[in-house]
Amino acid sequence: MGMVIVISLPLILFSICLGFGCYFLGRAKGRQEVYTNAQVFGAPVPPPGSFSGADSHTSRPPQFKKDNSDNV
Repeated sequence: MGMVIVISLPLILFSICLGFGCYFLGRAKGRQEVYTNAQVFGAPVPPPGSFSGADSHTSRPPQFKKDNSDNV
């Protein structure tokens, strides 16, 4: 024998309304947070004191690959 689960129509309508309400309120709150807390996405800044000012690899000039005009 099968089991029958009865769900009332008011419960279905309440669930749909609750879903739409949470969606729209969350979207409005998210948009408000963007305007008040502007986030800048990019490379993170290292914490102060995490590196010394004169490393051996930063004091050398950058090495570039020679192009064809230097080979002539």
